[in-house]
Amino acid sequence: MNYFKRITFQSLIFLGMVLILGSLAFTMMEADKYKTWFTDNYKVKSPYMPVDLEFAGEKVLVKDPDINERLDRELMATVFWQSNTMMLLKRSKKYFAIIEPILKEYGIPEDFKYLCVAESGLSNATSPSGAKGFWQFMESAAKPLGLEMNEYVDERFHLEKSTRAACRYLKESYLQYNNWTLSAASYNRGANGTGRDMAYQGVNSYYNLYMNDETARYIFRIIAYKMIFQNPEMYGFFLKEEDYYPTTPLVLDNVDSTITDLSQYALKHGTNYKMLKVLNPWLRDRSLPNKSRKAYQVMLPLQ
Repeated sequence: MNYFKRITFQSLIFLGMVLILGSLAFTMMEADKYKTWFTDNYKVKSPYMPVDLEFAGEKVLVKDPDINERLDRELMATVFWQSNTMMLLKRSKKYFAIIEPILKEYGIPEDFKYLCVAESGLSNATSPSGAKGFWQFMESAAKPLGLEMNEYVDERFHLEKSTRAACRYLKESYLQYNNWTLSAASYNRGANGTGRDMAYQGVNSYYNLYMNDETARYIFRIIAYKMIFQNPEMYGFFLKEEDYYPTTPLVLDNVDSTITDLSQYALKHGTNYKMLKVLNPWLRDRSLPNKSRKAYQVMLPLQ
């Protein structure tokens, strides 16, 4: 009896080992299959880098190894942050429709719309340093450019007016540098800072300047956006026309008197406070005092 018990126990152990080894072999086979499938189907490739490239009609020195590497860094960071880049692409038509005609009116190259993308992600953002709006104006820079800022109104959040202010800045900068790439760099670095860098280093090209980390990356980030926005499918972004966010049909209400309650004003005009604030983010409070009877244009959704 004990003999048969020993045989049975040994058989069970052997069977268990066979099952374990078989399971391991099966697992290893499945792992090998998965590795093959993964390497065949998941391939991360370096984004396409053109040989010839321009920003605002000025040649980008892509063949220079340092310039190529710096641009490639920004291109990869933008291409592989897919969710953010897709969101920017979806926003682009809605806001470029406003920005592009103003750039053209002021004689600013259309490529500067991508500067706006780099500055704020096409949103009314507020930076940790206090820069605000699509074009990220500090208060000290916005006032000389004619933007109104007070408790009730902040025109840095007015896309049309802030775009015009950005155009005025860029035109002045171009008169100083006679170069659009340096003008774009000065938008980030400041005209005085860019001028000091150029004077100290004895060079007159952005691509030869040693600058702070932010400005050193700035132009390449703008160029990366241009490359992707102009050829989204080349960089893996496929959008149908209906994927882009649509513009809201609007009517303008000319206001030259005080609005004591913006919520009641919105309801009176067939909309609500939320939509009024979405369409007019430059209205910063619940009322619009206007003792001077200044003319404002308030955007309202078309009924």
